[in-house]
Amino acid sequence: MSLHVQKVFALADANSFYASCETVFNPKLTKFPVVVLSNGDGCVVARNQKAKDVGIKMGEPAFLIKDLIKKHKVVALSSNYALYADMSNRFMAVLSSYTPQIEVYSVDESFLYLNGHIGEWNSLSEMGTTVKKHVDMWTGLPICVGFSQTKTLAKLANHIAKKNAQFKGVCDLVSMDPIQVKEIFGKLDVSDVWGIGRKLSDHLRSMNINNVQDLKQSSPKSIRQKFGVVMERTIEELNGVSCLEISEIAPPRKQIISSKSFGQKVSTRFELEQSLTEYVTTASEKLRGQKSVCGAMQIFIMTDKHREDEPQYYNHFNVNLPEPTNDVRTLTKVALWALKRIYLEGYQYKKSGVVLMDLREEGKEQFSLFDTKLTDEDSPKIMQALDAINGRFGRGTLKLGSSMGENRYKMVFQKKTPCYTTEWLEIPAIK
Repeated sequence: MSLHVQKVFALADANSFYASCETVFNPKLTKFPVVVLSNGDGCVVARNQKAKDVGIKMGEPAFLIKDLIKKHKVVALSSNYALYADMSNRFMAVLSSYTPQIEVYSVDESFLYLNGHIGEWNSLSEMGTTVKKHVDMWTGLPICVGFSQTKTLAKLANHIAKKNAQFKGVCDLVSMDPIQVKEIFGKLDVSDVWGIGRKLSDHLRSMNINNVQDLKQSSPKSIRQKFGVVMERTIEELNGVSCLEISEIAPPRKQIISSKSFGQKVSTRFELEQSLTEYVTTASEKLRGQKSVCGAMQIFIMTDKHREDEPQYYNHFNVNLPEPTNDVRTLTKVALWALKRIYLEGYQYKKSGVVLMDLREEGKEQFSLFDTKLTDEDSPKIMQALDAINGRFGRGTLKLGSSMGENRYKMVFQKKTPCYTTEWLEIPAIK
């Protein structure tokens, strides 16, 4: 028996993705609370359920929860981005086998558009259960799946599946009795709706809109007058009117940020120049990768805001470029020039970063009236050669001299697990 509907979206989301990736290759971790730490082993960026149960919050600095980690025997691991990226690709490959129309929303979740004929399943719940089994079989990752007529409702259905054990990881709002849907929506906080953050939910509560059902029953026109067209579309989506389509090709970024916390604190301008050169290099690679140029840049430096016993300093500098560019040499010169204007001696710096802004499509930029000589005519060919060499022989094969040095700012990953799937020497061995 096959199922026929006009339009259905599914959202498949891996549970505690980073922690789950680690558990796939070390099943013993299922017995313990597990947290994954950010760059430089700084803050908690992922937790399994046991870690949540002992009170560890997302984003907490690791040094502030040392006692909690020791008390509950929490396993704290460094981020293993190569492993997570590869597991994400495998997860998305499994989902793509069910429909060609898939939108990778983040590293651990995707929307699937299911139109018309939906395989040979008796129900969407049966299909979702099959997807869960296949993902578990081929990747080992636990996931939840939500189905509904719009992307906003599918996201909500996934949330319901994740938070309510009786759904066994699959929630189908399409076939659910409307009375049951109303009851569930009445118990969900309005902040559970996709795109509604803390500030917006506070505004809605002041209007006596406290839960999802309240928002669904609100007047779209009244909400639009107060909050804009995006919120109006959210209400339409909650009522089954699809306003958001699947984006199979990710749109170009409107800004590109490259920033990391340092492995060791640094104090000299020379060391900050090394870090900014590397971050500009990374950002400009992404800029050229999406065939864009930037017309403005911001650089920033800061001390460790969590160390209240140390002198604090934060500053940034914005630069509008006389002509847009994606040349790493030009962008680095601008970044180092800006650094001179905000650097102060006597501080222990923990982080620096660069933000490329005013992004435009390459080849359609407007140049200045005067010849500024900001970028030479051979720039496109040089950048193309640079990217080709680094792509073939490894990132950093060719790099700017201003990034050379002791590089004490480099991130520290003291608790990093093997890559398992992306390095030949780290493939798991059966003994």
